[in-house]
Amino acid sequence: MDEAIKTLADWLQESRRAVFFGGAGVSTASGIPDFRSVDGLYNQHYAWPPETILSHTFFEEQPAEFYRFYQDKMLCLDAKPNACHTRLAELEAEGRLRSIVTQNIDGLHQAAGSKRVWELHGSVLRNYCQSCGRFHDALYMKEAPGVPRCQNCGGLIKPDVVLYEEGLDSDIINGAITDISRADMLIIGGTSLVVYPAAGLINYYQGDRLVLINKTPTPADKRANLVIHAPIADVFAQV
Repeated sequence: MDEAIKTLADWLQESRRAVFFGGAGVSTASGIPDFRSVDGLYNQHYAWPPETILSHTFFEEQPAEFYRFYQDKMLCLDAKPNACHTRLAELEAEGRLRSIVTQNIDGLHQAAGSKRVWELHGSVLRNYCQSCGRFHDALYMKEAPGVPRCQNCGGLIKPDVVLYEEGLDSDIINGAITDISRADMLIIGGTSLVVYPAAGLINYYQGDRLVLINKTPTPADKRANLVIHAPIADVFAQV
């Protein structure tokens, strides 16, 4: 693995338009559970599976149960950026990384200092009243008893996250596609690449420096020019 990490470091040193495409595995070293690993949310037991609870229909029909799960499992407000987040921010500041495309909703890339971040699935840090549009921060959502209601009008607040059954924001999608298609290097990290349409965005990369970093194999391993099977925070701590 040492040789693979050296190759990654060399390629990053030569890059000027690298793009990082990341998933839940990027934040596990910060203490945020992923979805599909042995200890992930899909392997825990609730009255409904997580994909049902985190759906638009469930939010509309059973907001109390939605928020009981959401406050308990999705609002990890004490989490701090790890070595992957901080190194990516440094690479952007150095002019080597063009942007980050993330499936995560935790805001840790921005907390680490990254500026150009395409949040495909939104962010738990943004929450808006569905009646009057007033903004509420994540701490308010975490501490609200029961179903969080607007401080202004009492309306139901919805997190600015993309739930199952909802479409992705077209401006964010277009921005991510533009950066990926122009990238001189694409690093895919901490994602199983099974969630669509997000996973399909990597098909817009046409270069010959496709790097894949994940603890377990993914459907894109055979396409990659460099594959590293290791925790991504450990890898970036050495880059």
